Amino acid sequence: MAVTGEIDLYTAPGLQSEFTRLLQESPTTYVVIDMSGVEFCDSTGMNVLLSALKRLKERGGTLELAAPRPAVRKILQVTGLDSVFTVHEAVPGKLLTAKPKG
Repeated sequence: MAVTGEIDLYTAPGLQSEFTRLLQESPTTYVVIDMSGVEFCDSTGMNVLLSALKRLKERGGTLELAAPRPAVRKILQVTGLDSVFTVHEAVPGKLLTAKPKG
């Protein structure tokens, strides 16, 4: 899943809705969010990510973050969330080379 722009008080509800839809429509247990296009993320956005992580963990899965920009990485570090989420420097290669099922 790729996220772009800002994740804040105004855009977080839309992201929350997308997570809800994704989790309701599929048995997904492993989600990697490409954060390379995210310019800003406030506490509301972090709460959406934490909520999605919690919901995935409840079904035995996980949520990981990939390629956060320096400003977002700093927020993760300051809040200690970089130890809660697995954070990749780039989108994991195995996902870039995976073929869609279907």
